[in-house]
Amino acid sequence: MALNYEKLIHLKLKTHPTLNEKWVQDRISEDPTILGLDDVILKDRERNQPRAGRLDLLLQEAEGNRRYEVEIQLGKTDESHIIRTIEYWDIERKRYPQYDHTAVIVAEEITSRFLNVISLFNGTIPLIAIQMRAVQLGNTVSLIFTTVLDQVQLGLVDEDEEVHEATDRAYWEARGSKATVAMADELLEVLKQLDPSLELKFNKFYIGLARQGQADNFVIFRPQKISMRVEPRLKKQDEIEQKIETAGLDVLDYDSRWNRYRIRLGKGDVKKHAELLQELFSAAHGESGGNES
Repeated sequence: MALNYEKLIHLKLKTHPTLNEKWVQDRISEDPTILGLDDVILKDRERNQPRAGRLDLLLQEAEGNRRYEVEIQLGKTDESHIIRTIEYWDIERKRYPQYDHTAVIVAEEITSRFLNVISLFNGTIPLIAIQMRAVQLGNTVSLIFTTVLDQVQLGLVDEDEEVHEATDRAYWEARGSKATVAMADELLEVLKQLDPSLELKFNKFYIGLARQGQADNFVIFRPQKISMRVEPRLKKQDEIEQKIETAGLDVLDYDSRWNRYRIRLGKGDVKKHAELLQELFSAAHGESGGNES
């Protein structure tokens, strides 16, 4: 069957007599996934901000821990909307630190000046820029959303430190203690059951792992004076948390920035919990693909 061609008409919402910002909010509220932010739901709309106006839309992952502070602008991006977007993001992350927060600006035109300014700190401030186009075909109007600046993922902890911040065993024995650094040796023996080629790699902020000189930090260690913090990189899962709690391990808050569980071990804990630790390390090793720096 032959297909007919019909030219799309691009609409300018900023000057349109009936299609305004509220209309755009209505469409996104009906189906927030049209923004392209994966499986998100509407948490709030026109959300009051203390001494700072109203946040257009607050979205949240349906099955996750991330919230998106969304500001909508008709026409070109301008300085006031940039500042407002960042301000609302900052307010929300301080009010609700249990969530990960990302600022989102939606505009009809994302200018090159905006991209230049935002690129200077888009890694410190997690920000997504989405360009919005309104199109008409016959009597039907639709919106097209295109992400032109995605959230830049911050570099993994070891990417810079492996080159510039290497230390040695003596550094950690002074910062922690000989006893807690010796716990890293015990943990390495548990890890070698997964991969005999693994070795400890001493860095300024943690003790990592390496394989033939190549960093593979699916688990890192932070020796303290009388205890050891063990941090396997694992997605947060109820099953894992249940196992850790049942074992009676001392668990700190989950590090959602680096996707790491943080477990504090004391004297004798490595031997006592060797089986569970090996299970956690194996899962982290599997998630990393066995080669994650």
